[in-house]
Amino acid sequence: MEVKIIRNDVLIIGGGAAGCYAAGKIAERSGLSVLIAEKANILRSGCLAAGVNALNAYITPGHTPEDYVEYARKDAEGIVREDLLMTLSERLNEVTKDLERMGLTILKDADGNYVSRGWRNLKINGENIKPLLAGYAGKSEHVKVLNHVNITDFLTEKKDGKVRIRGAAGFSTEKEVFYLLYADGVLIATGGASGLYRPNNPGSARHKMWYCPFNTGAGYAMGILAGAEMTTLEMRFIALRCKDTLAPTGTIAQGVGAVQVNAKGESYEETYGSSTAERVWGTVEEKKQGRGPCCLATKGISGEQEEDLYLAYLNMAPVQTLKWLAGGKGPASENVEIDGSEPYVVGGHAASGYWVSTDRETTIDGLFAAGDVCGGAPQKYVTGALAEALIAAEAIVSRSEAKRRKNPGAKSAEIEDDVQAAGILEKYQKHFSAPESFFSVQQAEEAMQKVMDEYAGGIRTNYSYNEAGLAIADERIRELQILQEGLRAHSMDELLQIYELRERLIVAGALIAHLRARKETRWHSFQENSDHPQKKKEYELYINSRMEDDGTIRIIRRPLTGRGEKYEHSD
Repeated sequence: MEVKIIRNDVLIIGGGAAGCYAAGKIAERSGLSVLIAEKANILRSGCLAAGVNALNAYITPGHTPEDYVEYARKDAEGIVREDLLMTLSERLNEVTKDLERMGLTILKDADGNYVSRGWRNLKINGENIKPLLAGYAGKSEHVKVLNHVNITDFLTEKKDGKVRIRGAAGFSTEKEVFYLLYADGVLIATGGASGLYRPNNPGSARHKMWYCPFNTGAGYAMGILAGAEMTTLEMRFIALRCKDTLAPTGTIAQGVGAVQVNAKGESYEETYGSSTAERVWGTVEEKKQGRGPCCLATKGISGEQEEDLYLAYLNMAPVQTLKWLAGGKGPASENVEIDGSEPYVVGGHAASGYWVSTDRETTIDGLFAAGDVCGGAPQKYVTGALAEALIAAEAIVSRSEAKRRKNPGAKSAEIEDDVQAAGILEKYQKHFSAPESFFSVQQAEEAMQKVMDEYAGGIRTNYSYNEAGLAIADERIRELQILQEGLRAHSMDELLQIYELRERLIVAGALIAHLRARKETRWHSFQENSDHPQKKKEYELYINSRMEDDGTIRIIRRPLTGRGEKYEHSD
């Protein structure tokens, strides 16, 4: 493989919403050189690739950032970082204005006020939101983009007892090129992890899922391998979605006020609760008790409301509108059947991800995180991810300027012989020289999903798990990791698939460790521990973890931050 070395002041890994926004902000506020490394193409990559029809985090008139923090705290049963939630809530309206300046259409009433959907959401025409963000990032001469490059490992060094970031390594998905990307500051913005569990739909439809199927947990995996501290992976996210299409349900529930009903037409939300997790749990329980299928009660809505739903889904999940039209029955003529998705690990809806300081620096010196990969602050959605990107960008610029004042004229040392990088390249090459594999990558991935589904709380078990099953899952995932290391690649695309499997297996192993550590049921369905079915006072804390040098996951228990308190790594 050809080796290419690129040096920049800042490296951003992941060209999704948070990555693009951070790059643009760093360019606006400094003369730092920025490189975005993206596995696909930033024009249509990440969770917003197909668009979105609402901004679900906004402080509407009459409400405050404190209100939003309280909403997220209650929905997550108290296991949140209030300092992170507050700092992002204070920036929600600022980044919303930025999106409008970029050209995003935010619906307004006759008086010119934003049209809200509930007290914290705004209605938008957002099919083009990702191209707008990509254009914002790419307009500066200080920002360069490296598309179709898959980053697999951080480059780090130990100094004065601390692990410090040096850059990252990866490979082109199209050409036989090995990339070494060195930078003083690095932002990880690769999103969460899908595909760990057996999905709702089989065969060729298996990638028809709620969360972006190309978000494999790469950022989590790199951080875990580098010894970064992670938090709250056990707060999995299970999306309540339109059956088969896996299209969002909030558009219907909030847009036309549709309630959840069972097969008898009975509303069951009051029985189980209305938090994000309880909406899924109630649906699961109603089906278990023979009162399914469950639906959103849309039958009888007006023609205008139905038309609004058609247009709303064309902005983000066109397949739902196509299903209605193809079947000749829209939501006004029949209720919309709903179901839970498979579990995901994601820090934008739940709180899974890197353990960070208030400026979003991870426990690896110089490595920052934003968006779905960043833990501790659930319900951040699109604008919250952008707010975190802004906070991290400001910290990176401030840190770089302070470093330049301390060492004026200093330049990064030339690296002639990087032992860590050589080891990464050797692992790539081993996959090309390995014997023919008895199993394909797809078969190994399906084996992983079967294990997680049956033993770690997937759809098959109604999201419930126990300690005996988790022990089996842990053993099987370790066996699959050994299998993955010996898989043979015949092309760069096959190497990409092997590494995406590696990433999912690493995240699955860490997730199992977290599920085993929280011996209670804190969030129904999200974390349904049948050995410990109740909440426990002693588990009002953060379950964190760090991978040791021998590959084992060490669990760290940290106390909750109180109202008005901030956590910094120096604490």
